[in-house]
Amino acid sequence: MISADDWLRVFAEKLGVEMPSVDDLSTILDVAGSAAHASQRTAAPVACWLAAQAGLTPSEALEIAHSVVIEDN
Repeated sequence: MISADDWLRVFAEKLGVEMPSVDDLSTILDVAGSAAHASQRTAAPVACWLAAQAGLTPSEALEIAHSVVIEDN
């Protein structure tokens, strides 16, 4: 089985973008973790996609992810 790093490297090449730095990758995973732990797991990849669509840095996305609070009624 191919490693996640290798798969992401090839995917990035095919997309014509650079791989995130080690620090950014860690922060991206933190964004995904924040979404997954606060809701259903499916929120994790979509949250990362939304952040990318918004043009946010991983740090900006994480700050916003931590600010999301939805109260149950």
